[in-house]
Amino acid sequence: MAAARTRFAPDRGLTSRMTATMFLIGLLYVVFVGALIALAKGAWPLIVLVAGGLFIAQFWFSDRIAAYSMGAREVTPEQAPELHGAVDRLCALADMPKPRVAIAESDIPNAFATGRNQENALVCATTGLLRRLEPEELEGVLAHELSHVAHRDVAVMTIASFLGVLAGTITRIALWTGLVGGGRNNNNPLLLLIPLVSAVVYVISYLLTRLLSRYRELTADRAAALLTGRPSALAAALTKISGQMARIPTRDLRKAEPFNAFYFVPAFSGRQSLGRLLSSHPTLEQRLNQLSHISAQLGRP
Repeated sequence: MAAARTRFAPDRGLTSRMTATMFLIGLLYVVFVGALIALAKGAWPLIVLVAGGLFIAQFWFSDRIAAYSMGAREVTPEQAPELHGAVDRLCALADMPKPRVAIAESDIPNAFATGRNQENALVCATTGLLRRLEPEELEGVLAHELSHVAHRDVAVMTIASFLGVLAGTITRIALWTGLVGGGRNNNNPLLLLIPLVSAVVYVISYLLTRLLSRYRELTADRAAALLTGRPSALAAALTKISGQMARIPTRDLRKAEPFNAFYFVPAFSGRQSLGRLLSSHPTLEQRLNQLSHISAQLGRP
């Protein structure tokens, strides 16, 4: 999906990889729905209805559900003058509409953005982040999140992750309606392929979505560094936040982990999860290396 007109610098290499990943996800979606219709001919109206309904619900409401789940509370300029001031400066610099601004009461130092487009976007910082970062570091993090807004990353990731949700739901419907075992159509052995196809599709779409998420994080880092002209400040924020994660109670990190794809830095790093393949973010080393290259390009220390 193309970015709206802003001054955020594009990255053609990463954008092409994101586009290719989205193409593969879309192709997988078409094949999956086609296979379901072929395997369960009598149920195709239900499949189409569920697929369409799920997509609309996830596209329009997933960002609100995520913001609510993460405890985002919208604040006014009077309530958070420094945070609003930083967002105002960055939006003026990027030539983009100002999103709603929120704060989440959490000691986990992090930030996230939601909203399918710039008109209904929200940028949120946690109290832990505001307490720990210097003003330049905070602006680097906020520029990263505003890049997600400018490039419609929430909409992109919602569309990309939809296939996995659909695969799981279709399997449940097949079981509930008796398409697989116990129903009038259980004499058709082809119907037994539905849960198997759904499981395979879920795994493939999950891996592709994680790959896409890592690309978008690198793109947002690069765009933020070029917009502010201070890649070292963003690198300092990354290092500081990642280091502070070790001091957060494990139970709090576990609660935050389901929202890793939204966050600036994951609650658990790739080394603590099942590996880079399943991570929603690039490694800290990858992000710092990219910022180091940008610093060299800009002639900054």
